Amino acid sequence: MAYTIFWFRRDLRLEDNVGLYYALKEKGNVQPIFIIDRNILEKLEDRKDGRILFILKALYTIQQKLLPFGTSVRIFHGDPFRIFNELASTREISAVYCNHDYEPYARERDLKIAHLLQDQGIAFKTFKDQLIFEKDEILKPDGTPYTVFTPYMNRWKGLYSEVHSRPYNTEVFASSFRKCPPCPLPSPEELDFHSADYEFPGADPDESVIRTYHLTRDIPSIRGTSRMSVHLRFGTVSIRHLVRLALDLNEKWLNELIWREFYMGNILWHFPHVVIGSFKPAYDQIHWINNEEEFARWCEGRTGYPLVDAGMRELNATGFMHNRVRMVTASFLVKHLLIDWRWGEAYFARKLLDFELSSNNGGWQWVAGTGCDAAPYFRVFNPSLQAERYDPRKIYIQQWVPEYRDPRAYPKPMVDHEMARKRAIKSYRKALIR
Repeated sequence: MAYTIFWFRRDLRLEDNVGLYYALKEKGNVQPIFIIDRNILEKLEDRKDGRILFILKALYTIQQKLLPFGTSVRIFHGDPFRIFNELASTREISAVYCNHDYEPYARERDLKIAHLLQDQGIAFKTFKDQLIFEKDEILKPDGTPYTVFTPYMNRWKGLYSEVHSRPYNTEVFASSFRKCPPCPLPSPEELDFHSADYEFPGADPDESVIRTYHLTRDIPSIRGTSRMSVHLRFGTVSIRHLVRLALDLNEKWLNELIWREFYMGNILWHFPHVVIGSFKPAYDQIHWINNEEEFARWCEGRTGYPLVDAGMRELNATGFMHNRVRMVTASFLVKHLLIDWRWGEAYFARKLLDFELSSNNGGWQWVAGTGCDAAPYFRVFNPSLQAERYDPRKIYIQQWVPEYRDPRAYPKPMVDHEMARKRAIKSYRKALIR
């Protein structure tokens, strides 16, 4: 009997999963699969990458929830195009369902697979699941995409209604899963990765944190943020669920969810050139110093600026960095050291458990002044003042840089702030007046 495939990607949950819901409802005999994409794994520099463990844990959770329905996730490892070519050749599948992905590699991959399957008479259906609004759903009155956040946010809120965050109850159609015995999940070692000792936040948001988010979001020494970013990244929590919570609990937190939509469903989609270059092309003319030794000191958290060093050490140790500190560390690299923002973007992409191309790129270009709706180029964070304001008792700094109080153990600042600020402004101005 022909069966339907549901392809898990960045939506690692059964609950409120749009593509899975429609596969179960419309087709039946649904076989869930996950592909460990060799094309992605081969680009990972660290063989101890916490994201691999997070994915495997999410798949284990799905597997346990599927067992009562007599089914299992089938795991494939390799190139997705080749895998679907082999599956299609069996003449046993009637359709493939999945959810949209907006990144350039994923768009190209899905287009190739869609053509392959259609040539075989197999339907390929994708659905909006990661975002509330996407692509051309939010445009300016003249039909062009927004490039400034605030009017985009206002339009988002004006278009939103309860129907946009309505949950999709997949359990109603659970009998439509294809029956199959449990399939074993690989270990990190079987994928040529080492088991990573990371502490992952729970997928259930702490409502008390969300309620006070607007008061605590900038204080790195406390649990003042929801830590939902890694779950959004891999789809272990539904964006519709989080939007409903935000509407009930905290508008400032809702705005942060809308920032994610602005970058992913709007900027990355309409302006894919941001992946390799500045949103504002004139900023590609900046003359970067790109000192490799200074970049290494930044990566290792040895700059002599305690808040910067604390952030980098937290990132290297945990795969997480507080958002306020992300801005400070990024600004230091770009403005104080005049190192190309793409170097920092790539390092964050390598280390962050919650790495999303659109948000990471958008954040770095905002700090560098090269992006849409970016901080002006003459805005240069003073990392010492940022530390005084957001970590006045040095709780966060002492946690990650315990030696900073000892002048014999802690290095002096690798660059003078005022000199660096003037140098950055001069370099930017020179590039922009060409």
